[in-house]
Amino acid sequence: MNRPIRSFVLRQGRTTPGQKRALDELLPKFGIPFGQKITAARPLVLEIGSGMGETTLVIAKDHPEADFVAVEVHGPGVGALLNAIEREHLGNLRVIRHDAVEVLAHMVADASLAAIHLFFPDPWPKKRHHKRRLVQPAFAALAASKLKIGGILHAATDWPDYAEHMAAVLAAEPLLEPAERGFAARPSTKFESRGRRLGHPIRDLYYRRRQTAPAAR
Repeated sequence: MNRPIRSFVLRQGRTTPGQKRALDELLPKFGIPFGQKITAARPLVLEIGSGMGETTLVIAKDHPEADFVAVEVHGPGVGALLNAIEREHLGNLRVIRHDAVEVLAHMVADASLAAIHLFFPDPWPKKRHHKRRLVQPAFAALAASKLKIGGILHAATDWPDYAEHMAAVLAAEPLLEPAERGFAARPSTKFESRGRRLGHPIRDLYYRRRQTAPAAR
């Protein structure tokens, strides 16, 4: 059996003692184990690749009327966000430490998400690595199927060629159409700040789930 192409590499970043404690003690409390169905009575937002969790934390604090699930594979980032959830006493934010594509496919019901946030995914800038980019036609179809009618897919990147690639892929998905704004304003991130220092233009992409796919011509 062929192994699926992953959009991430598990790097051996240093996990601090505080982050390790969070992974051991707080993940069972604030985490959702892989395979458990995600349910929410309120608007539900899924963030893919939450990193160290700074953006996720700000948005969740600013929108107490919604529930947020952050998906991240790297231990230090998961630990940092868990510590922040405990520190801020946030009741509307949970974490999943797993591959986001598998989370979407197996844990999220169709037409259940108010929004999907994809902020500064790995651009895999070398041409031979473009196949590792997360935003591909299969991902766009899967993500669209999980959004409610009118739900928003909000992506951001500081790599112009990846922005063009994402725009082309998302525009070609029949269940998505361009939107003017997202579910929530995106706070600045360290990736954005680094991109601006390097002179990279920041681009936000907004796409809305259609009620039905347009008829074929």
